[in-house]
Amino acid sequence: MTYLPQGWHRAAGAISLLWFATALGAGMAFLTQALLARELGPAGYGLFTSSLAMVSMVAPLAGFGLAQFWLKVYGAEGWAADRWLRPSLRFLAVTTALTMSIVVVWAGVGAPADAASTLVILLPVVLGVLAASLISTKLRLEERHGALALWQLATPGSRMMVAIALMLVPTLAGRFVAFGFAVISLGVAALATPQVWAMLRGEMRLHGHGPRPAAPAAGVHRDVDAPRAWSVWSQAWAFGLSAVLYPVFFQISTVLVKYFDGNVQAGIFGIALAVMTAIYLIPSTVFQKYLLSKQHRWAVHDPKKFWLVYRRGNVIMLVAGIVLGGLVALLARWAVPLAFGEKYRAVTPVLMVLAWCVPIRFMSTGVGSALLSERHMRYRVFAMGLSALVVIVLNVLLIPTHHEIGAAIATVVGESVLLLALYGGVQRFHPPRERAS
Repeated sequence: MTYLPQGWHRAAGAISLLWFATALGAGMAFLTQALLARELGPAGYGLFTSSLAMVSMVAPLAGFGLAQFWLKVYGAEGWAADRWLRPSLRFLAVTTALTMSIVVVWAGVGAPADAASTLVILLPVVLGVLAASLISTKLRLEERHGALALWQLATPGSRMMVAIALMLVPTLAGRFVAFGFAVISLGVAALATPQVWAMLRGEMRLHGHGPRPAAPAAGVHRDVDAPRAWSVWSQAWAFGLSAVLYPVFFQISTVLVKYFDGNVQAGIFGIALAVMTAIYLIPSTVFQKYLLSKQHRWAVHDPKKFWLVYRRGNVIMLVAGIVLGGLVALLARWAVPLAFGEKYRAVTPVLMVLAWCVPIRFMSTGVGSALLSERHMRYRVFAMGLSALVVIVLNVLLIPTHHEIGAAIATVVGESVLLLALYGGVQRFHPPRERAS
């Protein structure tokens, strides 16, 4: 009980700032989706959102878990983790080139004809996702919460401007939106490049590990312990697979609805998923934007504080998830037509099914926060892979007969499987005596 009060005001202020930015960003994202849905119509919106979902699923291959690996290695090694930066640059170059090649090849030989050009236009989204991930990691390691709050508003704020432009000039079409999102992603990558280069040069204000050690004495080779790019792969692959499997798990339903049922049904499901995405930003703010870098440090240097925060965090997540899930189910019937128009009334039953996901997702975010190490990440890959497989199989079985409702049911079951798997992982890797410390 002696840990949390220390620095309480500073922690509350940081979380409040990140929550405000998250709420504002979620509001911008929600408004963007509402405007796009109204202006493009179910078919046009379905084509765009399913194409964006496809690119977003592949995008985490660029960097392949490097941002999450940096959080782990800096939390454990402190300033000594600078040795991983040089091989990280080569790793970034190879994985980014491979990812963009996959999108181009899929657009050419695998995608439906009406989606191929949109996929190519959205190719820069890969760079935007990578840049956002790397800079968010740098700012979290530096615990610059104000800068992180501003950074996470850049993409949703810019995308909202594209949606407003579409509303003001209705003759613009879905291809304009795709070009707009692509330009924004290039802008995010350009803004991020100087900071990434600074980090790769070792110019970072790492927080929580004291001042940077003095430079090595003359004659000492600083690169003597520098690992190779292959070592980065061997350390980061579990983080990478976890990062790749999550968007597959979360976005695949939209893509499969488009492929099985068409653009209109994909647009209906895409709207419901956009609402859920905004809600899911709440637990991610606490555990991924604020606590994650600290948890990596506490897990090694202060286990008692780690488990105290874990227990209290899970209680808060359970209560918040139940309340918000109930509100989604209660308000969906009148809020959906108000926000998106009468032509999207079919979103209401989908949202009422997906409302069950809210407490489940909030709890899985909290429970999964205890699985941080490399061996834990291997288990998380198994858990996420199992959940993604369940979602894919159920989608294939349910969408042909139950359409977007079938996709929603598949999502709820997949979220439940993920929560149970993560809980089982905590029980396996952390015995009760350790968690009670």
